Amino acid sequence: ERLRSLACQGARSDVPVLLTGPSGAGKERIADIIQANSGSRDGPFVILNCGALPGELIEAELFGADAGAYTGANKARVGKFEAADGGTLFLDEIGNLPLAGQMKLLRVLETGRFERLGSNKERQVKVRIISATNADLPAMIRAGSFREDLYYRLNVIDLRLPPLSERPGDILPLAHHFLGDGKDLAPDAEQALLRHPWPGNVRELKNTMQRAALLSSAAQLVASDLGLPESPQ
Repeated sequence: ERLRSLACQGARSDVPVLLTGPSGAGKERIADIIQANSGSRDGPFVILNCGALPGELIEAELFGADAGAYTGANKARVGKFEAADGGTLFLDEIGNLPLAGQMKLLRVLETGRFERLGSNKERQVKVRIISATNADLPAMIRAGSFREDLYYRLNVIDLRLPPLSERPGDILPLAHHFLGDGKDLAPDAEQALLRHPWPGNVRELKNTMQRAALLSSAAQLVASDLGLPESPQ
């Protein structure tokens, strides 16, 4: 709740926001909240997973490419920055962005200008940046794999999402939310949820509840319905 309140406060400005925390903790949900409460909420909300693309395609994804810019580029393509003009660009797994892409991204953040791959024409956009990572960016800076100047550009507002194990008071409300109407949890099921360490965080909890609701025909789920490993005594 405190984090949600901070996200709503930060949404009112157009400065970059960096979301940090473990995988599955809900960084994309916080990005959704920021967008929904921002001045650009009626603009586009574009997502790019920097960890899901080969390094050689990152620049084309971010900035677009003219026809013939690289093998297979038979027609011009619009990059994520152009697509997000007037709105928000969410860069997930920013720690996976190669150094060459980091340098290009830094220039856009400083000037709002960029060029498509294979083009000499400069383009101007206004885009709010939200980035997210489960990596230790300060450690990456020390190792030389992440630019310090880019880190401070992205890190104007830093929101850390704690793992689910650090916020046990959220477990049962989230579990009931994911379970939906028509089913409930027996006391032993609630205790099993509270004992589990949740290494996959909120994503793991959501999957557990949806699977249990699907596989059990009972109105009240018991601990064995959850399929969680038994905690050592």
